[in-house]
Amino acid sequence: MVKIIWTQKSLTDLKSMAEYISQDSIKYASLTIERLIKVTKFLETNPRIGRMVPEMGRKDKFREIIYGNYRIIYKITSTLTVNILTVHHSSKRLRQTSLQRPK
Repeated sequence: MVKIIWTQKSLTDLKSMAEYISQDSIKYASLTIERLIKVTKFLETNPRIGRMVPEMGRKDKFREIIYGNYRIIYKITSTLTVNILTVHHSSKRLRQTSLQRPK
């Protein structure tokens, strides 16, 4: 079983999304964040389930799961660890800096 690690960047992304969505609906904000977290649970047993991130070319260590309008981008760091790098709204341009693993 793979260990899932949420980076500080990805947690900040979730918090920002929750704050933005809660301006219209606290219930929907909570539900959206819950579902985004839940979908990553599949990575525990199937870390390569996501597609390769097109912006990264053929670097197969960077992968993503699409959930609604969101891209959950992660990096497979070993056979036992997956780092969730960012949760990104698909309407925004993805920057390479969003994919850099913090030191």
